[in-house]
Amino acid sequence: MANWMGFWVVIFVGFVSSKWAVRSFEFDEVFRKNGTKFSFLESVSHLDTIYGVSATAPPANALMVGLTLIQGAAAKGAVCLDGTLPGYHLHGGFGTGANSWLIQLEGGGWCNTIRSCVFRKTTRRGSSKYFEKELPFTGILSNKAEENPDFFNWNRVKIRYCDGASFAGDGENKAAALQFRGQRIWQTAIEELMSKGMRNADHALLSGCSAGGLASILHCDEYREFFPASTKVKCLSDAGLFMDATDVSGGHTMRSFFGGVVGLQSVLSNLPSTCTSHLDPTSCFFPQNLIANIKTPLFILNAAYDSWQVQQSLAPPSADPSGMWRECKMDNEKCSATQLQFLQGFRNSMLNALKGVEGLDQNGLFINSCFAHCQSERQDTWFADNSPVLGNKAIAIAVGDWYFDRGSNKAIDCAYPCDKTCHNLVFS
Repeated sequence: MANWMGFWVVIFVGFVSSKWAVRSFEFDEVFRKNGTKFSFLESVSHLDTIYGVSATAPPANALMVGLTLIQGAAAKGAVCLDGTLPGYHLHGGFGTGANSWLIQLEGGGWCNTIRSCVFRKTTRRGSSKYFEKELPFTGILSNKAEENPDFFNWNRVKIRYCDGASFAGDGENKAAALQFRGQRIWQTAIEELMSKGMRNADHALLSGCSAGGLASILHCDEYREFFPASTKVKCLSDAGLFMDATDVSGGHTMRSFFGGVVGLQSVLSNLPSTCTSHLDPTSCFFPQNLIANIKTPLFILNAAYDSWQVQQSLAPPSADPSGMWRECKMDNEKCSATQLQFLQGFRNSMLNALKGVEGLDQNGLFINSCFAHCQSERQDTWFADNSPVLGNKAIAIAVGDWYFDRGSNKAIDCAYPCDKTCHNLVFS
């Protein structure tokens, strides 16, 4: 746990009355490090994986997979924020999955200012010096058929995230000794994996969670181009549908934040021209403006009341200085009727944004009315005895049926609180 930033300690508590509790010791308005103040969004944005598998202790029998640093990356300028080598974790496929590849792009927020990026490079989100030497492979990365029925024997890879712009930036700031090279990291990592056998893949799936889920949307069609037409290539975005939403004060916290990311890290040149030809660069970092033009089959897995977005986009302290939303955003059962009405409006906006992909047969949807974030890497939400379901399908079954063309797989939940299978996250 030494690699976790000192201002957060996250401990998995357990399953309590159909709730998944996460204890966090946090700040209220700002975090101070060496006398410097960081806003709530700047500081916590590094840690969006607290909602994912990193928030829980891995099962005792979880597969632990070692780290590989990409030795030739520096020569290509493909380096982390601090100039260190990027890396990945690979567990080889076997049996019928020996020629199938699943790539998982790691999440972990973004940095939008010089100071937040300088701080980020002192963590595992900006420097491979702080990478864990082993990571547990659970959920969609598990090597057990009973935990991951369709992808357990594929070659499964987690590409580490150390740039802060969803693998999309390409610039630098020499004065601050910052390298914004996410696009090069993405390309170099894929090229290395191609050399390790992925070029011969019969099946390929690009996935990602949170900031990695956004990256899987941004890079979906690029990923398709690495393979011959004979390879079955699809993309999965988990908790990556970040909305250009109005916050509780009537402002646009997330738009302002993403604007800083796009501008600082020189993301514009790597955004799809199908979007930038008619919208501003910041708008083209929001998935809602990208998904309708993606040619490669895409599956969107998202909670309609995404915990990360509720806490940091809709009701961050900057938009809620009096703290009226604090209890609601930490525990959905403490939301007032007025607050729930606001959250229903957010869900409606998300469903409207999905209309562009919902009508395409090749795409899949699993939008459950839960307060959750990142459901593919956690075993309890991906595939377990009490996993969330829609239409009697667990997430793993819905994704597998979609990938292998086993029928229509577009499921949208009724509005909260109808779904009793949710693993709603509660924070204290």
